Amino acid sequence: MLLDLLMNLRNPGGTPVCKVALARTARFGRAKTRSIFCAAVLLLVPEAAALAGDRFDGIRKSIEVKLAERHVPSIAVAVAQGDKILWEEGFGLANRERRIAATADTMYSLASISKSLTATALMTLVQAGKVDLDRPVNDYLGAAKLTARIGDARDATVRRIASHTAGLPEYYQFFYYNEPWRRPAFDETIRRYGNLVYPPGEGFEYSNLGYGVLSYVVSRVSGQSFPDYLQQAVFRPLGMTRTTAAPDPSQPDGYAIRYDADEKPIAFYDTDHDGASAVYASAHDLVRFGQFNLKVHLPDQAAILRDSSIDEMHRPTVDEGDGSRYGMGWETSVISGYEIVAHDGGMPGVRTELRLIPSAGLVVVALSNADDRIAPIVADEIMEAVLPNYKAPVKPPRPPRPPFSPPPGLVGVWKGKISTYGGDLPLTLRVLPSGEIQVELAGEFTTLLNSAHISSDGYLAGAAFGSLKIDDAVRRPYYLGFALKPRGNSVLNGRVSARADDEGVMPTNGLYPAVPGYPQPATVQTQAFILPQWAELTKQ
Repeated sequence: MLLDLLMNLRNPGGTPVCKVALARTARFGRAKTRSIFCAAVLLLVPEAAALAGDRFDGIRKSIEVKLAERHVPSIAVAVAQGDKILWEEGFGLANRERRIAATADTMYSLASISKSLTATALMTLVQAGKVDLDRPVNDYLGAAKLTARIGDARDATVRRIASHTAGLPEYYQFFYYNEPWRRPAFDETIRRYGNLVYPPGEGFEYSNLGYGVLSYVVSRVSGQSFPDYLQQAVFRPLGMTRTTAAPDPSQPDGYAIRYDADEKPIAFYDTDHDGASAVYASAHDLVRFGQFNLKVHLPDQAAILRDSSIDEMHRPTVDEGDGSRYGMGWETSVISGYEIVAHDGGMPGVRTELRLIPSAGLVVVALSNADDRIAPIVADEIMEAVLPNYKAPVKPPRPPRPPFSPPPGLVGVWKGKISTYGGDLPLTLRVLPSGEIQVELAGEFTTLLNSAHISSDGYLAGAAFGSLKIDDAVRRPYYLGFALKPRGNSVLNGRVSARADDEGVMPTNGLYPAVPGYPQPATVQTQAFILPQWAELTKQ
């Protein structure tokens, strides 16, 4: 155990200390066993002092306790300040079945931190004059274009797509490799779901589909696949040798396997929004990416972006509604007086944190292979250890939602349709003065809109039972999520989404259609998709 730790120890510049030790002791001749010789020499090298007695000892102990208490397989952390890596280490098992330990070089699924890397790739094309942030994104797409259900599609610029303000709604799809369903070509994804459901520029809505569009733009403009362009234009020049947007599920040893809440491995899955979710990276690589974003200019990293281009990505342009503001692939907040430029990520079997504190020249990375809050908790502990007066924010418990009391103008009967890629479905909402909302969909039994409320951005929201009758949704049981905004006194429009977003595993019991030529799965992960479709109703 100690030997492994010594062998993986890196100096502040990121070089394995073992190499330094061997170089310094070459005059002593050959050792019979290089690893044992290296480990012995390390004890004489100043860089090895980081092993004991430093400011991170308490966090090490805390991580070990948390892994056991929270039943999390592993976590990898890295901390840099200025041009020095202060600490990087893995804890637990990246692969429990094969007993492979996590290290700072283990590649973890990043989930939405992928967006920061996609924005970087996009900005290399902007800087080269090949993409204009303020041109319509449709100018860079092929035969399939984004459709403006409201507003003007020409206002859905590349910049607005990158800042989640173009009008695209919440969306994701996961495709598990132990199931027969596979993702469609991206043109087909755009045809089915590329609907602008509010006028571009009206507000912020986090959209994985938007970053899928951006990765498609990167591919089309560069003439390379998105993973290949990231490798050539971002990863290789920045020395990110343990980072990829094309993980190989047939070679799992270098990756942290994703685990569910029952500590069982989740089958490998991909998405149809690569730019939002596809990247795997090690903690070591990601902390160096953070140093690049703090404009440290490490000698072994190419200047793929000007400092002004980095500033352009980080500059907050829109309020997210929770105290954070979003730029392009990065969000900014202020905690304990420190401005924090960051992105996090979460998917089945994934929770990740990347934080930059520009005033302190600090980068903090925490990557875990379980969807558990251990990553943000550990990131906060690191910041408390390094930053004077930093205290992790404590979110007060959310008060219970009061009974719904509809605005007077909302009471009445609303009729219209949901426009799905498979056809139109008649929809009626009856909003009663009591707050009860009855939902009648395409001849199905009348049901109720549960948890009805008006959201902070003015949408009538809630959940109901029903079917959108679209092929993509037959893979799981799902419910319908409603988000409809009053437009004047007589129109409600927005989207109705098929939502299979619960955690866990469920038996199929033969109830869901099989794909011809493939066996029917016996069990499936329940978290699979949020599929929005346009809806519009008028008051009767």
